[in-house]
Amino acid sequence: MKSGKTFLGPRLRQLRKTRNLTQADMARALGLSTSYVNLLENNQRSVSVQVLMRISEVYGLDWRDLVNDDSTNRLADLRNVLQDPVFGNVRPDLQEMRAALDHCPNLVESMIDLYNSYRLLSERVMTARDAGENADEVSVIAATPETVVHDLFRRNRNHFAAIESAAESFYDGENVAADEVYTYLKSRLRSRLGIGVRTVAVSDLPGTLRSYDAQSAEVLLSETLDYPNRLFQLTHMIGLLEFAETIDSIISGNGIDGQREQARCRVELANYFAAAVLMPYDAFVSESRASRYDLDHLAARFGVSFEQACHRVTTLQREGNTGVPFFFLRIDKAGNVTKRFNATTIHLAEYGGACPRWDIHISFRMPGRILPQFVEMPDGTRYFTINRTVDRPTHGHQSQDHRLAVTLGCSIEYADQLVYAGQYQLADPELFTPIGINCRLCPRHACSQRAHQPIHLDLPINEHRRGQTRFES
Repeated sequence: MKSGKTFLGPRLRQLRKTRNLTQADMARALGLSTSYVNLLENNQRSVSVQVLMRISEVYGLDWRDLVNDDSTNRLADLRNVLQDPVFGNVRPDLQEMRAALDHCPNLVESMIDLYNSYRLLSERVMTARDAGENADEVSVIAATPETVVHDLFRRNRNHFAAIESAAESFYDGENVAADEVYTYLKSRLRSRLGIGVRTVAVSDLPGTLRSYDAQSAEVLLSETLDYPNRLFQLTHMIGLLEFAETIDSIISGNGIDGQREQARCRVELANYFAAAVLMPYDAFVSESRASRYDLDHLAARFGVSFEQACHRVTTLQREGNTGVPFFFLRIDKAGNVTKRFNATTIHLAEYGGACPRWDIHISFRMPGRILPQFVEMPDGTRYFTINRTVDRPTHGHQSQDHRLAVTLGCSIEYADQLVYAGQYQLADPELFTPIGINCRLCPRHACSQRAHQPIHLDLPINEHRRGQTRFES
């Protein structure tokens, strides 16, 4: 258990109310005074280890569930929600929001859920209208497996200690040279799981990079995969098969139901495992700090791709040895977000990616080149991002230029830890590009790249004046 003071006010109050107990009832059961229970519920006293153990014993609870505090994430979620212009200019201050979390946690949770439903419904209505459908006939569809994956990683701050532990024990003390890893992985699959590995022609594996046939006990790899991705795919399969119990325990522990949802989570957690094996936590975080997060250097040092290195730096959230908290986005040439990971409380990472002023879109014009950019959101929050294209494997002339763009970002206070920000004067107010979530949700006036009327406010229109766009004068 963590050292320091532990406050259980809202959780203790909720425990009491769900069991229809008065403070006096709880006090008698715990051997405390009623006034002391009142102080505990109002966070005016921290709970001692003895009292915590007594609560656990009397009410049959795991003490870890009681001290698991998600208030920091909830506070960040609440702040992000209240930044929406739909709430107007008068917003509660930080003290009021903390008080709401302390005294009305269920109300806060309901408000956040309601807002997320509002955002989801708004986006679906807009999508339906853009597609020429009747918005009145749009059905409310259940959350997609991709949303479930995103929420799983978000809840765990993009870090899974159980998988990190499994990855650290992977080689079991054996010293495997970097140029022998592929041979080791093939040998391990054969000796421990009875599975062979074979590289096959594109024509034998059309439209597929890797395939596992349980009946023939064989993993087939497409010849289009380069060496780093062959390592990644084999390590992924070992994680999926040999460490299935670890992965499934995370899925069940997070209450994820549904066959498709569980399958998607297994895939992403196996990807996490592969990254943790190929880029061991302590060595990777140490090299990240030493190189000031030079991603090309990290990719070369650990024999991985640029995108894989970007993924890995978002997972460096181990307590006592954390890295810079990053968010990660990947988009296609049409601007669709195809992947997002977030180890932060940043609003931009949850919903952003469609603003044309963000250089992630410009990077398609300069493939392979890193474009640093300082950005500012409508609420005044500022971030440092780096943007670059990555290429997918090419199977033939039909799959040429299968290019995506990725962005890695952090709050501005961490920018000086990144080598890419070293040449800039961070105090220069003109350094920052004003961006938004997307045009339909952006409140900025006089934006020369606005493509849609915002749905939550009316921009000024003057028939005698032509502004920068046709949406306002």
